[in-house]
Amino acid sequence: MLKIEVKTFSELTKLELYNLLQLRSEVFVVEQDCVYQDIDGKDIKAIHVLGFKNEKIIAYTRIFKPGDYFEYASIGRVVVAKNDRAFKYGYDIMKASVQAIENHFKVKKIKISAQAYLKSFYNNCGFKEIGEEYLEDDIPHIAMIKA
Repeated sequence: MLKIEVKTFSELTKLELYNLLQLRSEVFVVEQDCVYQDIDGKDIKAIHVLGFKNEKIIAYTRIFKPGDYFEYASIGRVVVAKNDRAFKYGYDIMKASVQAIENHFKVKKIKISAQAYLKSFYNNCGFKEIGEEYLEDDIPHIAMIKA
């Protein structure tokens, strides 16, 4: 079971920030072989949902209030460490992220930009595809909504 913590940017410790950026880089830059600007200036506005296992961040998302990223609230940078994916922690971190949006922003409608190969995972989390697939950083993505 993951221990979940939800923090604003200013509440993150330096070590937590370092570790979450390291996890994002391991997966989105190295594992997915994608050169892109992960540190995009949006972390400061985001609320960070951290999933700890044995005191180590192994799952993470960042959430935004409506208007900060999309018209609706949103969840981004959804990541689980490669060696921990078999434990289905993605579902735990997504459930915690949806709950954090409801708690912090008092809304239920959420939009995400999902990597297309994870469509069924997000369907299982209650999201439905809208529109056509598109390329983002040379990776096929699809917009999805949970209402």
